[in-house]
Amino acid sequence: MNAVLRHADFRGETGEAARLRVRSGDHSGPTAGLAPGYVQANMAILPKALAADFQRFCAMNPKACPLLASSEPGDPTLPILGANLDIRTDLPRYRVWRDGELVEEVTNIKAQWRDDLVAFLIGCSFSFEEALLEDGIPLRHIACGSNVPMFRTTIPTQASGRFHGPTVVSMRPLKPADAIRAVQITSRFPSVHGAPIHIGKPELIGIKDVMQPDYGEPSEIRDDELPVFWACGVTPQAVIAAAKPDFCITHAPGYMLVTDLKNSRLAIL
Repeated sequence: MNAVLRHADFRGETGEAARLRVRSGDHSGPTAGLAPGYVQANMAILPKALAADFQRFCAMNPKACPLLASSEPGDPTLPILGANLDIRTDLPRYRVWRDGELVEEVTNIKAQWRDDLVAFLIGCSFSFEEALLEDGIPLRHIACGSNVPMFRTTIPTQASGRFHGPTVVSMRPLKPADAIRAVQITSRFPSVHGAPIHIGKPELIGIKDVMQPDYGEPSEIRDDELPVFWACGVTPQAVIAAAKPDFCITHAPGYMLVTDLKNSRLAIL
């Protein structure tokens, strides 16, 4: 089922309804198209001993890591993001990391949960994609029902404590006029990455082959299009690989937490 159909099938669905379907196992795929109009979030979960440094890292890198909320240690609920929300069960797929290495992917983290864990929820580009589509700007990965391509770059993040590493970007091929309009539109959404950080010439930011993404799936770039790159909430996963914390949990790219917040509330005038 492609992403366009998912938008049609789930139109009118609330964020809570989407979470309950994920929790029950009724939905196990990527979350693009679930609960249109509701904010989705990237996630990183770290031990309390590392939480302050990671929160500073987010503050120092707001384009890649716009922090929406963080939990109290050991508390799997986040009332600020939604009622009846459990971060242990409400994402379709999680990644478990040890010493900077990905060791497993699971569909819930009840077995891995600890009383010292703090969850950080980071803004997601799915929110500004809705605004682009509403303005008539086509997005190929949505039309094709695929995951957006994401790349590790040579753009460094600002370090905080042991957290450092490369910025990850997501890419959408756009015609030049649409790229200009996309800059204008996404600039209104700073809490979900804001405007692009690079347009054209992927080699200038360390991307050797734009058809070989580090995460997600490739998108065709046609002769009359430019690759447009936004800072991406998968950046913490590249940072975790560089910082090598003893233990960490993240979302799997494309498998987000659907919240009760509305995308329209994130836009600035």
